[in-house]
Amino acid sequence: MINSSACNTAEFWAVSQAAPMRRVHVNGVTTLMDYCTSPSYASGGFISDSEFDDTVTNGSQQQWLVRNSQLDGWSNGVWNQVFSGAVGAPAQSFPSANQYTTLATSPVTREEPFLYVDSAGNFKVFVPALQRNSSGTTWGSGPAPGSSIPITDFFIAKPTDSAATINLALALGKNLILTPGIYSLAEPIFVLWPDTVVLGLGFPTLVPQRGNASMIVANVPGVKLSGIIFDAGPLNSPVLLQMGLLPIHLGSNPNDPTLIQDVFFRIGGATAGKATISLVVNSDNVILDDIWAWRADHGTGVGWTDNTADTGVIVNGNNVTAYGLFVEHYQKYEVVWNGNGGTEIFFQNEMPYDPPSQAAWTEAPGVDGWAAFKVANNVTIFKGYGMGSYSFFNQGVTIYAANAFEVPATLPASSLKDLLTIFLNKAASGGILNVINGTGGSSTAANPDTPVTVVHYP
Repeated sequence: MINSSACNTAEFWAVSQAAPMRRVHVNGVTTLMDYCTSPSYASGGFISDSEFDDTVTNGSQQQWLVRNSQLDGWSNGVWNQVFSGAVGAPAQSFPSANQYTTLATSPVTREEPFLYVDSAGNFKVFVPALQRNSSGTTWGSGPAPGSSIPITDFFIAKPTDSAATINLALALGKNLILTPGIYSLAEPIFVLWPDTVVLGLGFPTLVPQRGNASMIVANVPGVKLSGIIFDAGPLNSPVLLQMGLLPIHLGSNPNDPTLIQDVFFRIGGATAGKATISLVVNSDNVILDDIWAWRADHGTGVGWTDNTADTGVIVNGNNVTAYGLFVEHYQKYEVVWNGNGGTEIFFQNEMPYDPPSQAAWTEAPGVDGWAAFKVANNVTIFKGYGMGSYSFFNQGVTIYAANAFEVPATLPASSLKDLLTIFLNKAASGGILNVINGTGGSSTAANPDTPVTVVHYP
């Protein structure tokens, strides 16, 4: 237990979505909750490629993912704690009080590129190497494997640069660094060449102005995209970020997967905006690594008909691996997974707070609401670990969702493991009637703030 004196000395990381911790070595106590002030709330987060020399205290965090790190103890948890390739992680214990889901290794990973200065004082960008079936940090036993790109190979963009200016640099074969600020885009940024690095510094924000996408990546392998916020614009965009021009199974390479890391989407909240889909993944062999897609429940331009958005993430590509999908409040399916051979490790969802009526939020006649995560009926192979969906309907009317998860019943046995639903609002009615495919029990006012679990399905 940490005492109050550690408020001035501990690593204090009481965060929610969109605040990842990467490549950090903490030489002492770490807390992921605000134990110095009441009520100590925090909501959930993401850690990777990091080492902790003392116990991590995770008291009030509702959910958390630790990937490819080194732990020296982990205490507490609330609903959904997932560890993938984390040395020293607590043992698998779902559905115990702490809800731990533990995978010894991560199937395929690549850590995020970063800017650094070499021994001669030159700026470069380091691109870590691909790893398979890995655990622990990349740097714990010596320099991390990978390669460096000189800064001269990058176009360094400013918010005053137009999309046309940025696109010319990309077309000429430059990599791209987006410096901090808000980029108002009259057309998409097009990434055309394989192995292009697009690195955001200080979370630059891309905002489409004409109902366009903000970025489109061709069907090419090895693109690395990280550290960017995509805000919806004033006119509805069909999609904000499109990975792959078409859903065709060409132009990818399993030994050189495309990488999307610490990329976040907002529909309303910061500014009024609309977008039908936030992220579409058409390419095969893509790694999604810490994605937060949020249809705003508070802030600017918020309302059922104001910040409209159907779906947060659609995966059409095959062999896509996702670590840490946080997808919240969309108005239809939150995630649709159409590709085969996919893997999802950790999923956090809140259904939309604001359906004005059951009729306004109905998947099909006789089916209440929309599932948070839909795996298409044609999919034959899909794996999911540590997946949670919560309800908090706050419009004073009774709203139900028939299922949190809908998947083909023909998937191999135990394809999905450690699923849960939770009813968050004691004063409300409605809730989620089944965890998955009509099974698993209900989370309603009869059992508020209590996980309703399915350990494996089918």
